[in-house]
Amino acid sequence: MRIPDRLSNACFQWVHGRNLVYNTCWEDPRIDREALELGPDHAVLVITSAGCNALDYALQEPRVVHCVDVNPRQNALLQLKLAGIAALDHTDFFSLFGHGSAVHHRELYHDALRPRLEGFARRYWDKHIEFFRRGPGRSSFYFRGTAGYFARKANQFADRVLGIRDQVERLLSAQSVEQQEEIYLREIKPVLWSRPVKWMVARDTTLSLLGVPRAQRQQVERYHEQGIAGFIEDCVETVFTRLPLHDNYFWRVYLTGHYTHDCCPEYLRPQNFSRLKAGLADRVRVHTNSVAGFLKEQTAPVDRFVLLDHMDWMSAWRQDLLQAEWQQLLERAAPNARFLWRSGGTETAFVDPVIVQRDGCPTRVGDLLRYDRDLANRLHPLDRVHTYGSFSIAHLQA
Repeated sequence: MRIPDRLSNACFQWVHGRNLVYNTCWEDPRIDREALELGPDHAVLVITSAGCNALDYALQEPRVVHCVDVNPRQNALLQLKLAGIAALDHTDFFSLFGHGSAVHHRELYHDALRPRLEGFARRYWDKHIEFFRRGPGRSSFYFRGTAGYFARKANQFADRVLGIRDQVERLLSAQSVEQQEEIYLREIKPVLWSRPVKWMVARDTTLSLLGVPRAQRQQVERYHEQGIAGFIEDCVETVFTRLPLHDNYFWRVYLTGHYTHDCCPEYLRPQNFSRLKAGLADRVRVHTNSVAGFLKEQTAPVDRFVLLDHMDWMSAWRQDLLQAEWQQLLERAAPNARFLWRSGGTETAFVDPVIVQRDGCPTRVGDLLRYDRDLANRLHPLDRVHTYGSFSIAHLQA
């Protein structure tokens, strides 16, 4: 590994090893639901991230949702949400996870949430429940963690340096995509994408705060001639000029620090909160482990795998871990299992060549999978996040 790669990798590992990175999921479960086709007998494995999508999948009523993450802080966030579903009414729950703050956050935590937490999760929130403190300015949980820290600084820059807060608010309240396009192209884009901004978003340190390792940056730059900054600029322009913002809660929360009752993840809606409280949340299981490590300990088969984008990192620097993971994925996959993953690159050519042992013989992963490229190609342009170069849906061949 070259010295720049080593330094970038060390920075990324430091950020991920010491911090809550994701305070909300950055993958669109709307397209996942169509790709997964979850049924009542299905067992799902998903990398936890912030837990929003695991709760979304639980609303589809599969038998069990296994949430796996090597970062215990991400699991602690999901465990706090599960405690809130069990112990709070919808108003208080939405204050914490919808508004991102509550005047009585300490009382809610100590009286209702803390008794339902154990181990690392309790110790973590004993120290960090102030993330939900309501205060002056843009005080919000969604401006906490490393991704939230970046969002807070980006908002301060937009407000104090660029002076485009009014334009951003009008963009979010636009009544049509055509209005969005006019506001963005005429009033925001010419001010936003200066040379210093492009330089800043292309730094490995900045990308690490957002959970993007150098290996994923390299995946993007392999397919985008204008590099990572050009890729990000294109993604932002597509979101604001081609996709409706009225239900795009992913970008709204980072531009404002909160959700609204009309624009929020499904688990925050009153009727879905009630369904989770009535028992569906009990189907969510939390595991602090690697994907391969969890599957090695798992005996029951898994029907659906949601692998996010973490293979981008392994593909460049840890092929041994990529091989070990696919070995376990295939050994624990139920017949007709389905795999979803995303990538910064427009292709994921690193999956198919991986060699695993199948029936005692070395076999390419690509020879064991059947890709549904038509469905993936139809769903990917509809992704409200729109920061991934590709979306893959693969079935285990019989």
